[in-house]
Amino acid sequence: MTAQNTQEVIGSLLNGRFRLEEKIGAGGMSTVYRAFDPTLERWVAIKLMHRDMSADADQLERFRREARAVARLSHPHVVTVIDAGEDDGTPFIVLEYVEGETLKERIRRLGRLPVAEAVAYAIEIGRALSAAHAEKLVHRDVKPQNVLIDAEGRGKVTDFGIARSLEAHGLTAPGRVLGTTDYVSPEQALGHDVTEQSDVYSLGVVLYEMLSGEVPFKGDTQVAVAMKHVQDQLPDIQKLRPEISSALAAVIERGTAKETRNRYATAAEMVHDLEQVLAIEAARAGETSGEATTVLRALPGDTADIAPVRLRRPRRVLVVSALVIGLIGGLIAFFATRTERGPGEAAIPNQGNLSPVQLTSGAAEDYDPQGDQEESQNETQFAIDGNVSTAWDTETYSNGLEGVQKTGVGLYVEAPSPVAARRLDITTQGPGWQAEVYAAKDTVPEEIDGWKKISGRTEVDETERIDLDAAREEFRYYLVWIVDPLAAGKATINELELLR
Repeated sequence: MTAQNTQEVIGSLLNGRFRLEEKIGAGGMSTVYRAFDPTLERWVAIKLMHRDMSADADQLERFRREARAVARLSHPHVVTVIDAGEDDGTPFIVLEYVEGETLKERIRRLGRLPVAEAVAYAIEIGRALSAAHAEKLVHRDVKPQNVLIDAEGRGKVTDFGIARSLEAHGLTAPGRVLGTTDYVSPEQALGHDVTEQSDVYSLGVVLYEMLSGEVPFKGDTQVAVAMKHVQDQLPDIQKLRPEISSALAAVIERGTAKETRNRYATAAEMVHDLEQVLAIEAARAGETSGEATTVLRALPGDTADIAPVRLRRPRRVLVVSALVIGLIGGLIAFFATRTERGPGEAAIPNQGNLSPVQLTSGAAEDYDPQGDQEESQNETQFAIDGNVSTAWDTETYSNGLEGVQKTGVGLYVEAPSPVAARRLDITTQGPGWQAEVYAAKDTVPEEIDGWKKISGRTEVDETERIDLDAAREEFRYYLVWIVDPLAAGKATINELELLR
């Protein structure tokens, strides 16, 4: 539609009912107007297809499919389709009118959003995508421009204009990329099949932008940006914003994994982890505001109790004490460890007949004998501070340790005096990496060959208990030696505990 056509339709009645008042948006397929519906006396948004596009059968069917697709969705975080029809051969869709701004406009206005607010909006977007995916619909263009923030601060996903049913075929030519390259998934950039995991990737990029204030990749052309999504790791969000928890960084990393096998399988999985992160961030900050407070008060029971009671709505009595001491079971015990603790308290409550070795605050050190002798050395104490919302991470090895000719890197702890440890417990919010445990008596060996191996190779789960075979020998130093393959290119230790 040309500018002249736009001026001509302002003030006109569409289909004899909707009075077009103001142009509020435009895209390659359609123009959006604010309109008044005198029948129901309310404002609506009208998406009017461009006349030249309506002559294209494929484009016309895509436009009609959007109306049918979103009409099936009834969700508080999806912009509602009210009606659809044609006026003088021009198709249109009637949508609820959202008074406010787009998420993109909010980021441009404020820059970096408060951490809890960014997580809250990511949860709302993720819930909307989960509802769409349940109807076998992939959005394929998840971006801040397509999230509207209403007057109450709620996020609502809109513009399913290129959404596609997982069961549909034929409307997109093979190899054609649909979507905005700033947020496009690697498989989408390569023209491969697009699934709900593609929306998950885009949501991860949107969350990154909310936290950093900018998109992760820039380039001279859209193709250049798209290929960076295929080839380059996202910049480390914690380096850009150090106050962000390792738990949140881990969600972004998993959500934007290049390989779909390393990515969240569903948006619902990502939302669940984000709900936990929101509770953790609220507990760390001691307060929330805006939409973060609204989402926090509606968290499900398995994550709500992580947040301070005064920050959430009163609920029915839950067995909080059981959560805290970890007697309900492995998964809930892990959730309980995500509350704030003092240094030295157990991260994995179920210790059997073993007792923890009390480590001093400076007892953890990085170990990189085959590299530059440094492995995230400023973060080592996070692994023993009794707080699972903080973590020590290895550096990121996109091509694995072998790619930099290393057999491993590690983190070791120094006991106050020699001890015959029987188990080493690890808590991680980035599971899937492999490790072995070594020990040394009087000094820290300069090479890995100088250590004594006291465990087999273990694939580390979220809460991993590694039995040690030290033959009752007493050692001063205990090393977690991290080897390939690494999960998402690096390993994370939120808490490490030595037991005897």
